[in-house]
Amino acid sequence: MSLKKLAGVVLFALILASGLFAGAKQESGGLTLKKGVLSVGMEIGYPPMEYFADDGKTPQGFDVELAKALAGKLNLNFEWVDTAWDGIFAGVDTGKYDCIISSVTYTEERAVNFNFSKPYVANSQLLVVRKDSPVKPTSMEDIKGLRLTYQAETTSDTLATEWIAKTGAKVEVFEYDKVMNCFDELTLNRVDVILVDSVVAAEYISRPGNPYEITAEVSNDEVLAICLKKGNDALTEALNKALDELFADGTLQRISQQVFGTDVVSSVR
Repeated sequence: MSLKKLAGVVLFALILASGLFAGAKQESGGLTLKKGVLSVGMEIGYPPMEYFADDGKTPQGFDVELAKALAGKLNLNFEWVDTAWDGIFAGVDTGKYDCIISSVTYTEERAVNFNFSKPYVANSQLLVVRKDSPVKPTSMEDIKGLRLTYQAETTSDTLATEWIAKTGAKVEVFEYDKVMNCFDELTLNRVDVILVDSVVAAEYISRPGNPYEITAEVSNDEVLAICLKKGNDALTEALNKALDELFADGTLQRISQQVFGTDVVSSVR
C-alpha cells in the first residue's frame, strides 16, 4: 500500500443489502446506478473501520460514518452491501455497488484497474504479538522461524508474501478471510505474530485487558481511499469534493477522534 494522491473514478451499482440510513432522498442526476442512493461495498468485520454493533445487524465504525457523511453531502441515502473481502473488488467492477469504502489501501497496482478518490486515512503495517510471548519481533527479519498470520488478499498479505519470496525466509504462514480470526488465533496461542493494518491494531490494543502488544512498524507509507470502477470519473470527482468539504468543516477530524481518539486524517490532506 503506497501513498499517492490522485483523482479517481467511480461506478454506481445495484444495492444487494439492507441498511438504509436516513438522508434527503433526491434525484441523483445519473450519478449513481440507483436513483437517490449511494451503495457502498464493505467487508463488515474489520473493527474499528467497519463492524456490526452488539445487535449483529447495525454496521458501525469509521468507514460507516464516513460513508453516511459522504452520502449526506451528495444528498443521497446510504446503503451498505456486506461483501467478503476476496470478492469486494469484483463487486464494484460488476456493478453490485457504486464504490468500496472498506479500508482499501491505494496501490499503484490497484490503480491500474480501478479509480481511487483522494486518500482519507493514513495507515501502516504493524507486527502484533501476545504480551506474554517469549518472542518480540522488531522487524520482518525477526519473524523468521515464527508462525505468522494475516488477512488474505490484503496489503499485509502482499508485504509478507513478497518479503518471504525475496528473502527465502522460513516462515509458517496462516492466512484467514477475516482479521478477527487472526486475533483469535493469537489469543489461543496458535500463532506467534500478526501482520496487520495500524488502523485495526489500534482497536484491539485499546481494549481494556487485551493480551496484545505492538512490537514493530514495518511499513508506514500507506493511505486508505475510496475505490471505484475504472472510468467512473463523475462519481469520483463528486466524492473528492465531498471529502474536501468534510475535512474543511471538521467532520473527518471529529469521526477520527471519535473512533481512534486521535487525528489520522489530517496528515494525508
